[in-house]
Amino acid sequence: MESEDFRKLEDNVFDALFGKLGGPIEKNEIPGYIEEVAKSINPALSKEDISRIIKDAKEFAPIDEYLADEQVEDIMINNTRNIFIYHSRVGDEKVAERISNKHDLETFVKKLKMYTTTTTANKNILDVHLPNGSRANIIESPLGADVTIRNFKKTAMSIIDLINMGELSYNMAGRLWLYAEGLKVRPANLLIGGMPASGKTTMLNSMFSFFRPEQRVIVIEETYELNTETQENCVRLETSLDVGIGDLVKNALRMRPDILIIGEIRGEEAKDMMTAMNIGKISMGTIHASTTRDVVTRLEHAPMNIEKDIIPLIDAMIMISHVQENGKNLRKVTQISEISGIETQVLLSDLYSYDYKTHKGSDILPSITYRDLLAKLTGTPPIEIIAEEQRRGRILEQLNKQGLRDLQSINEYCKEYYDNPDRAIRKIGLKN
Repeated sequence: MESEDFRKLEDNVFDALFGKLGGPIEKNEIPGYIEEVAKSINPALSKEDISRIIKDAKEFAPIDEYLADEQVEDIMINNTRNIFIYHSRVGDEKVAERISNKHDLETFVKKLKMYTTTTTANKNILDVHLPNGSRANIIESPLGADVTIRNFKKTAMSIIDLINMGELSYNMAGRLWLYAEGLKVRPANLLIGGMPASGKTTMLNSMFSFFRPEQRVIVIEETYELNTETQENCVRLETSLDVGIGDLVKNALRMRPDILIIGEIRGEEAKDMMTAMNIGKISMGTIHASTTRDVVTRLEHAPMNIEKDIIPLIDAMIMISHVQENGKNLRKVTQISEISGIETQVLLSDLYSYDYKTHKGSDILPSITYRDLLAKLTGTPPIEIIAEEQRRGRILEQLNKQGLRDLQSINEYCKEYYDNPDRAIRKIGLKN
């Protein structure tokens, strides 16, 4: 088939496949489905032409190499003008590749749209889950489509990965382990705050290693981002045009959750989250804010409108920010606060803060409010809870030294630790 005729045919095939490959169809069924659609358009197609269409449908030139690079977190295609990426070690970077003309851009977008499963009320805006798990947002503009892709990490970053990148210390990680597990009796209601792309979701995801195996976790997201492979009893829910995040939070309360994870808290669903906390369901999520005080302010005002009296149901808040150190753009935990009560305003106990001028953080102070809650519920002296938190920090350091750094390995060790702490500590060569 002549080149121009083939391009027109391929465009027609991609148009016919709009939204057809993003649903329940299995990956190994996709080539046959593409062949069926192609033959319905032109029954006389040769095997070579069909193979070429199938091959082209799977490729996303000129960004294939960036989709395959786990260090590339975001890919930003500004129509035919240029392409930028966000590299986890470098930051924003303009790349040499670009989509050179409007037709190639339209074809590229058509291939993305084959995998769409969700849409906004405006048909010019689409969200797409690509076969590799990446998420693409497409918005049409007079200059052509603009595409932003949040790249999927096949291997989710663990808490030890974040420590090795300098985002937090072992002592902080020990505190997060305690928050996530709660000595079996009471994990913390926890919010992770930061500005867009600060690493909130990555931090939340790293804490999945610490959840107890018997806990039932309900995860609610606008688009799937969290990696939940460490948790067997886990349900993942995604919003749609018909079902909003608030509806899913309400319904989740009927699903016997031990922990409710809300990918991002933006609006009225915050009230449903607080209701869940009020009836004893542990809730965790992310929120856009720059400080823990900003988190409280956002909760108190529209569109969340949370009554001040119930905000102390939240036990702790962790802030993550981009900082510049020695010319490098790094992510850092910049603040940890616990809510300790109410006077004229919600009272915050700052347990850690990062100094942007000196590029140093203070030593993390002992938990008071949450520690005392655990002491009361377990009958354990507060000093022993502090010792347990510090022990967990040392355990993570030892796991790192032994090369047990990935999410799954940490989770497997945590299960052993929950089953028999003394034996698990001896196993890695630590003294209790």
